[in-house]
Amino acid sequence: MAKEKEVVAANGVVVGGGLSKKEIRKIHERNMNQEEIRYLRRKEAMEKVWPVARFFILFGLCFIILYPLIYMVSCAFRAQEDMSDPTVMWIPRHLTLKILRQTMQAMEFWKTLGNTLLLNIGCSLVQVVTCAITGYGFARFKFKGKNLLFGIVIMMILVPSQIIAIPQYMEFRYCLGIQPLMEKISPALGAKFNLIDTPLTMYLPALGANGIRAGLMIFIFRQFFKGLPKELEDAAYLDGCGPFRTFVQVMVPNASSSFLTVFLFSVVWYWNDFYVSSTFFTQNNTMALMLKNLGTRLSLVLFNSATVEVSPREQILWMEAGCLLAVTPLLIMYVCLQKYFTEGIERSGLVG
Repeated sequence: MAKEKEVVAANGVVVGGGLSKKEIRKIHERNMNQEEIRYLRRKEAMEKVWPVARFFILFGLCFIILYPLIYMVSCAFRAQEDMSDPTVMWIPRHLTLKILRQTMQAMEFWKTLGNTLLLNIGCSLVQVVTCAITGYGFARFKFKGKNLLFGIVIMMILVPSQIIAIPQYMEFRYCLGIQPLMEKISPALGAKFNLIDTPLTMYLPALGANGIRAGLMIFIFRQFFKGLPKELEDAAYLDGCGPFRTFVQVMVPNASSSFLTVFLFSVVWYWNDFYVSSTFFTQNNTMALMLKNLGTRLSLVLFNSATVEVSPREQILWMEAGCLLAVTPLLIMYVCLQKYFTEGIERSGLVG
């Protein structure tokens, strides 16, 4: 039989056996001074109060975060008359898909989704590759001007994209001054050198590691590659690998979690971007731009007039339905990749 637990008090008395925790604590308190007793009681009170306080804190945070999502789903599936019914708060009285269908029609959902994916996934893949190569160069190689160039990378993180929007527009509109020369030769030829309203306005910055939030991605890769053992590269060099082959065959497989993290960040930022897109595109061909101009689109498609007045309470239904349609692909992607995303965050240098 296992020996029963025993407690030795400060005066040498052995207690235990059938004693409860409360009785054992009283025996300990007999040999404590008043200050130690007060500290012990404060600690016990905190241990009892903290779980309750933690529950209310987490519950409040969850409510603040989830409230917009719950309200969005509720509005997307309710009828117009429910917005005038004061008894309807969360659960619609009349469930319907009519609002979702009308919103999809106004947004040209499937065409817009295809255009967004073409820009989003393509630019994200290109940007991940170029930022990974750039971050690896900063992490592993020594060259003149390295600190200056990395300072420019930090400036890419700090300086908002609005600062360089006009120079970028002029660069793509006139193609570094080539477009006016080509236009003198042939107007049709000059039009081909006008990159506005073409995917190249998004792909070219990504190809140069200068896309949306590219500075932060370079920093993430730099931090991760600096944390990998130098012996990995030394072993590859001894086996006859050059820098490029070492990067592709040794470093990239070890950095798979960081690649996924940066890719997901890039997808979300490109998906939600409307400022850069609205600068280079004059048509509503991305999800973010469709949401930005959804009110006008609804008036034109549903009521055949851009000046028709719709009750703000009813207009909320279509707006919330549009937000639900826009965020659903990202939520599905996150649910599928959440495990790998969390692992990548932990290993990419963003925490700890």
